[in-house]
Amino acid sequence: MILLLLSAGWAANHFASMIMVLREQLGISSMLLNSAFGIYALGLLPGLLGGGVLADRFGARPVVLTGAVGAAAGNLSLLFSHDGAGLLVGRFIVGLGVGLAVSAGTAWAGRLRGASGVTSAGIALTSGFALGPIASGLLAVALPTDLVVAVPFAVTCLFSLVAVVHAALVGDVRAPVPAPTPRLSTNPPAPHSTSRDTSRTDSRSMSKALAVSLPMAIWVFSTVTTSLVILTARTSSNFDNGVLLPGMASVLSFSVGLGVQALGRRFGWGRVSGIVGALLAATGFALVAYGGEGAPVWVFVLAAPILGAAYGLSLREGLLGIEAYTPPARRGTAIGIYYVFTYLGFGLPVLLDALMPVWGAVLPLLVISALAVGSAVVRALQIRRGYLPAR
Repeated sequence: MILLLLSAGWAANHFASMIMVLREQLGISSMLLNSAFGIYALGLLPGLLGGGVLADRFGARPVVLTGAVGAAAGNLSLLFSHDGAGLLVGRFIVGLGVGLAVSAGTAWAGRLRGASGVTSAGIALTSGFALGPIASGLLAVALPTDLVVAVPFAVTCLFSLVAVVHAALVGDVRAPVPAPTPRLSTNPPAPHSTSRDTSRTDSRSMSKALAVSLPMAIWVFSTVTTSLVILTARTSSNFDNGVLLPGMASVLSFSVGLGVQALGRRFGWGRVSGIVGALLAATGFALVAYGGEGAPVWVFVLAAPILGAAYGLSLREGLLGIEAYTPPARRGTAIGIYYVFTYLGFGLPVLLDALMPVWGAVLPLLVISALAVGSAVVRALQIRRGYLPAR
């Protein structure tokens, strides 16, 4: 399952490096390439929602395998067709497949290992998002010109299919269940006492899970797409080899995102980390706005890890909210809805391109930064009013 989610992240995000390749090698416009990058999110919507519902009804395993095959098929289409329609259709198919794999795969991980499985799923997905652009960027530099457009798509297809075969052969591996500890006291519980597990079960509802998680969801992929697409495009004029920039942004952003997720899991970071994540998103957006249309390299180096930390904290806190407050029978559906809101961030580059002639390069990002501050305020109010209790 972890390998499937890793391959799904790779299949989805390696296109960030291919944007630079296709622009330089084939002369494709930035608007079309950013539209192809963003239309992936439209494919995700039915995949995420349908994958979650199907996982609840039929089990996650067949849905995840189907999604991984779909992601491979989309990249296979992109291998052979680089015109406008081919790019849009191929990326849409990739989104549909990745959506199925991500929502059902995260539900699968939660079923097998509980909260630790959910956070492991987020780490695996983040690793795929990081490695995809790095691998495609390095291939673009190393390969001869006549192969540079094709081979990265072929490698991505092969990786997805290897993950499918591996999952089909290995199957589920459940976490070991510890033996129950004998009770030392035979005294009955107090008449009005309830266990922690019972109170948590009683407090579960779809509305509460979404109210806690959605303020985090919108800052997940909006931050990393800002780093990988917007920031790299604005820095490329000040950097000698622009093809490498998405891979560098991936290293700077996703390594920090992975790090904060791992540290949060290791030390049990609490609910305040959601506020920190939203404030880091606001800071990162403001830095990119400060860089303007021709961002200096120092802005790139500083903003990319800040946006990556915002990504990691927002993803982790959102998934933990879903795990904690969703009724078990509707977990897949809730994860699908959560990821729909996270992946809306893939449309941010297209939105900023559309607003550029009217609002310029700075103002839209400052508005988005202010909205991130608003999410931090919402999270703080939820904690203060007891709606988001300590874990």
